[in-house]
Amino acid sequence: MTLGPFDTICCDMPKMKTKKTESDDPELIREWPLPVVATLGSGVRVKGILQEIRSRLPSPVRKSLDMQAGGLILVMPETSKTAFRAAALAVSSALDDIADLPIIPREIEDILTITASERKRWLDDGRLPSAGTRTVRLQGRARRITFHVFDPRVVEDLLDRGAVDEWREEDAAAKAENRRRAAYQAKLTRSLKKKEKAEQTERAEEAATRLSGWDEFGRDGLLR
Repeated sequence: MTLGPFDTICCDMPKMKTKKTESDDPELIREWPLPVVATLGSGVRVKGILQEIRSRLPSPVRKSLDMQAGGLILVMPETSKTAFRAAALAVSSALDDIADLPIIPREIEDILTITASERKRWLDDGRLPSAGTRTVRLQGRARRITFHVFDPRVVEDLLDRGAVDEWREEDAAAKAENRRRAAYQAKLTRSLKKKEKAEQTERAEEAATRLSGWDEFGRDGLLR
């Protein structure tokens, strides 16, 4: 598929908590639709974009930014005009290059509809190219984790040409070939063991025959 800068497609959005508003005070609202070139049709990607942009906002206003219908929405009290304008400007600025935001593992799994094991396998064998790594600290913990990220345009290309289906067919063929080789190897091993056992039996019979001959020599006094 060819994506225009502001094309949109339907995607399953993660469920959002409904916020109960106890006040009827006027509110300031600003919305930003997210183009499919940025979301690649993934609700998980939308959530990732939201989290990324929230991280660029001052702590007091981060929760004022949320997502809805494939886009972002900023809602603040009318009494916070200065903070609202600053936050809206920051969001707009962050969205200028949001289509180039690297894709993280859980996003690429949702976009390409793949499992974590497939992602790891194809990353290890080079079919799924990495765009580098990112290190983050887990919330509330001192431990940091490092993971691979992916170029959105590379992922878009993989999606367009159905690369995942091809890779699964290749993996299935390789698995079948491995099973065939394993079966052949097992058969060969059994054959060698059978042959070795037969040779051992033959050697034992020959040894018994030779010993019997020596007994005859002993009885006849030929060894005295």
